[in-house]
Amino acid sequence: MLKVGVFGVGHLGKFHLNNWKEIEGVELVGFYDPNDAVAKEVIEKYGLKRFDDVTSLLAKIDAADIVAPTNHHFVLCEAAIRAGKHVFVEKPLANTIDEGRQIVKMAREAGVKIQVGHVERFNPAFLAIKNMKLNPGFIEVHRLAQFNPRGTEVSVILDLMIHDIDIILSIVKSDVKNIYASGVAVMTETPDIANVRIEFNNGCVANLTSSRISMKRMRKMRVFQKDAYIGIDFLEKKTEIIKLHEEGDVNAFSFDLETPGGGTKTISVINPETKPLNAIKEELASFVDAIINNKPTAVSEIDGFLAMEVAHRILEKISTNNIPA
Repeated sequence: MLKVGVFGVGHLGKFHLNNWKEIEGVELVGFYDPNDAVAKEVIEKYGLKRFDDVTSLLAKIDAADIVAPTNHHFVLCEAAIRAGKHVFVEKPLANTIDEGRQIVKMAREAGVKIQVGHVERFNPAFLAIKNMKLNPGFIEVHRLAQFNPRGTEVSVILDLMIHDIDIILSIVKSDVKNIYASGVAVMTETPDIANVRIEFNNGCVANLTSSRISMKRMRKMRVFQKDAYIGIDFLEKKTEIIKLHEEGDVNAFSFDLETPGGGTKTISVINPETKPLNAIKEELASFVDAIINNKPTAVSEIDGFLAMEVAHRILEKISTNNIPA
């Protein structure tokens, strides 16, 4: 049995507790949280043991699940890695680039598994195109949320947009060439709404808009590449593919389209089946599988670092653009 301890049992931490209890091969040893009121609630609801300090819980476990606020990630990751424990840590990996870089270095030296909680990698709408050959030329993203004070200790870039940054980096597979960004702090002291253009060395361009002060919710990504369009709705968990017809296209609606030269092309419209699943449970189970079977984690510390590095470059651009003339 893999012994797991949870560090931070607030709103998201409770989701993790619920899912850990359903994953085979896992023993949930207990939790650490300095908030007495939250701890009391968890003890009563889950019957879990509360540990008074980080070190005592680390001594009893094989893997640490860090769901504390971002500004606590580094200290907790450092303690777990130095204790030789595997680590699942919520996104973003760390609060600063230097902290993220140190976590990557420590993990490599200790030889432990690290997985970063970029949960959209496990969204059914994204998994539906996992085996599709992607070579994006242009990507458009809208991630809008209604205002919620929870999570506002970081900017909308690190709170919301970083999900899409991670997805984009995973499918473009090219270094970032240029970043253009603008953002405005409306309800907090950091940007609450932002628009970003990322240009990659391979020519791909991604336009991202994120807001946490919207009247409606939206989590959509549109991917355009030669001969294909892919629409991913992370919120509704639906995917649509419009592409040139190929032999073997399954469950496709096809039609002929006249081309400017007078010919025709056959177009397929495909709505891949998206299996209902719990993305948080899937990512935690994936982490367990990586440990037990000594496989690379689905979202490594390198992946987490690259996403937060781009996010911080965006924040620097916004900061520079907002300096009064």
